[in-house]
Amino acid sequence: MAGRLFIVSNRVTVPSGRATAGGLAVGVQASLRDKGGVWFGWSGELVDSPADRQFRVIERAKATYALLDLTEDEYVGYYGGMANRTLWPLFHHRIDLTSFEHHWHQTYRDVSQLFAQKLMELLEPDDRVWVQDFHLIPLGSELRRLGFGGRIGFFLHIPFPPAQLFMTMPWHRELGLDLMAYDAVAFQVQTDRDHFVDYARRELGAQQLEGDWLRIGSHSLEVDACPIGIDVREVERLTASAEARRQYETIRETLTERSLIIGVDRLDYSKGIPERLRAYQTLLAKFPQHRRKTVFLQVSAPSREDLPEYRDMRRSIERLAGHIIGRFGEADWIPLRYLNRTHSRRTLAGYYRAARVGLVTPLRDGLNLVAEEYVVAQDAEDPGVLVLSRFAGAAAILSGALIVNPYDVCGVATAIDQALTMKQSERQERHRQLMDAVRANDIQAWRKRCLAALEGAAVP
Repeated sequence: MAGRLFIVSNRVTVPSGRATAGGLAVGVQASLRDKGGVWFGWSGELVDSPADRQFRVIERAKATYALLDLTEDEYVGYYGGMANRTLWPLFHHRIDLTSFEHHWHQTYRDVSQLFAQKLMELLEPDDRVWVQDFHLIPLGSELRRLGFGGRIGFFLHIPFPPAQLFMTMPWHRELGLDLMAYDAVAFQVQTDRDHFVDYARRELGAQQLEGDWLRIGSHSLEVDACPIGIDVREVERLTASAEARRQYETIRETLTERSLIIGVDRLDYSKGIPERLRAYQTLLAKFPQHRRKTVFLQVSAPSREDLPEYRDMRRSIERLAGHIIGRFGEADWIPLRYLNRTHSRRTLAGYYRAARVGLVTPLRDGLNLVAEEYVVAQDAEDPGVLVLSRFAGAAAILSGALIVNPYDVCGVATAIDQALTMKQSERQERHRQLMDAVRANDIQAWRKRCLAALEGAAVP
């Protein structure tokens, strides 16, 4: 009989009874609801010293939640430093914002060692471990060093950069070998998988085998592309909820027959929010027929506010939003509404339902589940149109969207005009295509594919 499934991530979300955002949290909860298991990670609590650290285990329904405290110094070096100021910008192709600090890297590895030590207190030989995301790349190597012989898989939720970009990091070889230590590694889309395979062959001397397999020395691993999806039925329930309906009615009343364009993102430089605002500004300038007839709602949840580049970005976005309102606004029409706070998923579902255009235009994104949630929230009889960045992983599967280059503000403006003027029959056909793709690549498909690889298959 197969052992338990251990899912490991930077942060653990213990169910609270209310819908919470976050693709990783939604995906992990779906996996645990199906067959149970253990979700292991940081508790979110910071302590003064290792002696104050607590390790708590909480049982909820089928699942177990194992929560580990970190010290302030660990958090600063591992999360604030290496994860968010080295790996995050580098993997999103922002070398200009990337910092390489050796003490961050050491703390990053120390935290993976700590996680591995605590995991070993819980693991049995036939258990399986599924590590999530860039915060914990070395964890598989650390578990092997401590003697764990069970199968270990890894899923990267963000993009993987081209080899030449990855190699700018002083510790690229160490992290590359850490990834090669897993039994199964999965990326969001084929491009990211290909970047890793190219790097592994060129820099690590890995041998490419038949199918999706690589070999380094005597160790073989399966490398796949497997986009994470959403729980379609859950989003449908959220959209049908009383809160979503109330938000839908409220926003429709305030629009007074105007068309709503919506953008929803975490406040992050990878999301292309300034470029998106400039595209809307270009729409109003280049297509004046949409003045007074549209409202753009940009919802940006605060993120990493302790980092200076994020504070600077927030101020620049607020200035740009004010400029657009000042230039085009009239006494009875405010063209742009900018909300910088977190909203519930039910509230967002109501906003999505009301929007004629969903504007999802990141400069670089592993996948982007907002695009899929927008699609599911639509009225199939009178759906809105998804305008989607070609640099979002979702573009590989959502071909029914209007695909744009987010750096081309004139091109995005033209796509918004196309979406606003699109006939109902074309909107319906595009929505059918999008729904088929979302259902075929939902959270269950992601879970089954990744866990099938984790279970192991014959090596070529």
